[in-house]
Amino acid sequence: MNEIVLCNSSMPVMGVCDLCAAPEPFFHADRTVDFHVLIYVIEGVVYVTEEETDYEIHPGELLFLKSGIRHLGKREIPRGTRWYFIHFYLDEEEGIEPLALEAGPLIPNRPVRFGMKLPKKLTGLSGSEVESRISELSKLFHSENPMEKWEINARLFGFLGLAAFFGKQQLRPRTLSDRICGYLNEQLSEPFSARRMEQHFFLSYKHMAAMFKREKQMTLQQYHNRQRMAEACRLLRSTLLPVGEISKELGYSDMLYFSRCFHRYAGMSPTQYRRSAPSFY
Repeated sequence: MNEIVLCNSSMPVMGVCDLCAAPEPFFHADRTVDFHVLIYVIEGVVYVTEEETDYEIHPGELLFLKSGIRHLGKREIPRGTRWYFIHFYLDEEEGIEPLALEAGPLIPNRPVRFGMKLPKKLTGLSGSEVESRISELSKLFHSENPMEKWEINARLFGFLGLAAFFGKQQLRPRTLSDRICGYLNEQLSEPFSARRMEQHFFLSYKHMAAMFKREKQMTLQQYHNRQRMAEACRLLRSTLLPVGEISKELGYSDMLYFSRCFHRYAGMSPTQYRRSAPSFY
């Protein structure tokens, strides 16, 4: 519904960012503009309609309005309402793969291009990092510092990314499988243990395994092994630790078994991978 797509290969361009207070009651302008609009309310309430959808924005709430769509006010915004607004331009690219919450290892020399839909509305932002970032952007927009002016679009990009991730978390509560991924990521130095998982989550392994396979399309052990091998790749690229030490650090008591597992994952031995790593750069 009038969604705005943020692509990590396209920088947004800010038009204006400011904080306003309504000295008298007024109606939102009836207009169609060529820029996107962000509204964040500090105090009072903003009423705005986008096409046929009516929105109320209360304190701690944020709304994105899409460019090229008619916006108007049907209800009066009360005196004393205070809100931030940002006008920004964005080149939206089609065919961009959506970014998953749990992204796998990146493939060297393949362009890292992802897109994320900005949430239409966010709530419960009072005192959050999102609110503080909006305040910082407003100060930055009015700064006389040339370096800060130079960085403003990059800062805006970072803020929009934060809003997109915040929206994903609001729309998609952290599931048991998400918590299991977090737990297994903290267990990369240990062999996989169904018993430890049962003790940690107070659930039967059979239940967790069936649920995880249904949601993630892989087994618990497959996920754990994949993450351990991804960590092995990182250590081989970024350290001079011997292969045997990396094997031990990742909980493999048998270096030969570790090497076989790594070969199945990467298609080459750990030593071959390490020698080829400089070519990635």
